[in-house]
Amino acid sequence: MSRPILEASVEIAREAGALLTQFFERRVAFELKGDFDLVTEADRASEKLIVERLRSYFPTHGIVAEEGGGHESASEYRWYVDPLDGTTNFAHSYPTYNVTLALERGSEIVCGVVYDPARHETFTAERGSGAYLNNRRIHVSKAKALADSLVSTGFPSRKRHLNVNIHFYHQLAMLTHGVRRGGAAAIDLAYVACGRLDAFWEFKLNPWDMAAGSLLVTEAGGRMGDMRGGPLSMRGSHVTASNGLLHDELIALFDEIFRGEYRYPIPQMSSYLE
Repeated sequence: MSRPILEASVEIAREAGALLTQFFERRVAFELKGDFDLVTEADRASEKLIVERLRSYFPTHGIVAEEGGGHESASEYRWYVDPLDGTTNFAHSYPTYNVTLALERGSEIVCGVVYDPARHETFTAERGSGAYLNNRRIHVSKAKALADSLVSTGFPSRKRHLNVNIHFYHQLAMLTHGVRRGGAAAIDLAYVACGRLDAFWEFKLNPWDMAAGSLLVTEAGGRMGDMRGGPLSMRGSHVTASNGLLHDELIALFDEIFRGEYRYPIPQMSSYLE
């Protein structure tokens, strides 16, 4: 992977992040794409900027973008673009959001950037070259057990009533130091890569949500896969990221929950009304 591709990715992500900051300070209005899925003027403006820059720098590459502004290509190279990961946070002036870009060659993610404009943090990775935060090498945590870990997850905007993640959330909340729900999957994955979190899992993510973050985690020494212990699929039903040391324990716990076996039953409201 040539250095100019990563450098261009960082340049584009930071330019888009600066644009988002302008919108954030104005507190832009939002609209609904579905029953709960928000989109703002900022999403569209950021995506337009990113797609234009990518097409200018890499005209033969394909682009898959969340708001539909990408284009197909016969090239083996494909960009995954989330112009504003954490739209709901952004729309409510909650400062946890990011720009994320990832480049896929064939079926392999080879370059990824996650830029957090609120904290001026740029996470980068190239396959085989390690992962970095603001140009400093990062590594996953050294926690060896769930009992010593801090973990994170997310819940989808769409069809929340059909999502089973609350069962997983409760068990992990009881077994770990806590479960965080930041609302921006790319940042969650970046935090696993730099050791701020020990693991992350979620259902029904899109490729642009996790492409860059998955490379950050593996290049930082961590492990990616699905919640059944299988390999990661960009279009799979669920994803798990960890520091690697507690991955097997996490998958074993997930297996119990998938079977309906709970170590900690969810408390009944009646017990608090007595």
